[in-house]
Amino acid sequence: MLADMTIYYCPVDGTRSAITALTWCCPVCRGPWDLEFTPARGIGPNALTTRIDSLWRYKVFLPLDSSAISLGEGRTPLVPLTDTVSAKLDYLMPTLSFKDRGAVMLAELARRLGPDRVVADSTGNAGTSVAAYCARAGLPCTVYVPEGTSAKKTEQIRAHGARLVAVPGGREATALAARAAADEPGVFYASHVFNPYFLHGTKTYVYELWEDLGGRLPDALAVPVGNGTLLLGAALAVAELHALGLIETRPRLLAVQAEAVSPLATAFHAGADDLPPADAATAPAPTLAEGIAIPRPPRARQILAAVRASGGTFLTVPEDGIREAQRDLAARGFYVETTGVACWAAVRQGGKAVRGSVVVPLCGAGLKTGMAGQGGLPRWPVRS
Repeated sequence: MLADMTIYYCPVDGTRSAITALTWCCPVCRGPWDLEFTPARGIGPNALTTRIDSLWRYKVFLPLDSSAISLGEGRTPLVPLTDTVSAKLDYLMPTLSFKDRGAVMLAELARRLGPDRVVADSTGNAGTSVAAYCARAGLPCTVYVPEGTSAKKTEQIRAHGARLVAVPGGREATALAARAAADEPGVFYASHVFNPYFLHGTKTYVYELWEDLGGRLPDALAVPVGNGTLLLGAALAVAELHALGLIETRPRLLAVQAEAVSPLATAFHAGADDLPPADAATAPAPTLAEGIAIPRPPRARQILAAVRASGGTFLTVPEDGIREAQRDLAARGFYVETTGVACWAAVRQGGKAVRGSVVVPLCGAGLKTGMAGQGGLPRWPVRS
């Protein structure tokens, strides 16, 4: 049963909605929901469910305290890359990407609500995760992707029984198509951007780090940012751990984007609180980091605020840096997709922002995209 104390609310205008409704966005401003949920005071390390070796070990910190459709997601290894940099191997998830952390929350919520069907939109990884967990839950699912999305990702989506819709025009057109479908009656929009349950799933990434590091966090968390779901989940976990008295200092957030598609980095370094109007945005170029090639993330304002509040910054990486980082990780034994190497590429560049202990996520398996060639770029152009 869904917890009575949780409710959707709009961080912009304060509109509220019951979580039992299928309203996927604020009906006033059409912006993403947040969740009115706070872990109970007095929770300590002894509250962890030690017999569970998945992200449900942290159920006391989650708005859903169990899942009937778990695939064993979470609890990924943390391994050193250098004396100061460690990597969290989130590509060792059931569907080979970190998106499983949030997808299990969305699919479990959908299972309890019982919609006629589920829709999602993605550049690949979120779609494969939602498709897999909907298959586990026995829910009909449709996934919208941009034309030219990695063939391995679309193959995986179809393998889980989801209906695949390839949309011409890039990532924004894909999102608009999915949202039009989400407005139809009886549809649950499993949006990793608009539904805050996804963020409460991704926050377990930081809870795992906190436990693995003996009740502390590193000096900095490098996080790839497109729609910002891992970054916002990380910021949420850090705030909760601090409020509960389980950490004293908060890590800096190092937000990483590809140079070719870096609207948030541009806004951050210009001192802006949000992105410019759509008609003033510059059309971005194609990039190997397709998973973070998001020209207008709906939670842009929240992402920028979270990075500033942490004392962190935005870093960008060129295409050659992504290629080299992928080759370097492969030479170290880690086969990671091109988007998933972006943080390692940024940290390898160095600079004064990269100091102290840092953790980078390796977010998706190399099997999803293969190795990037010298001229390899995705076939689909990213358009705003």
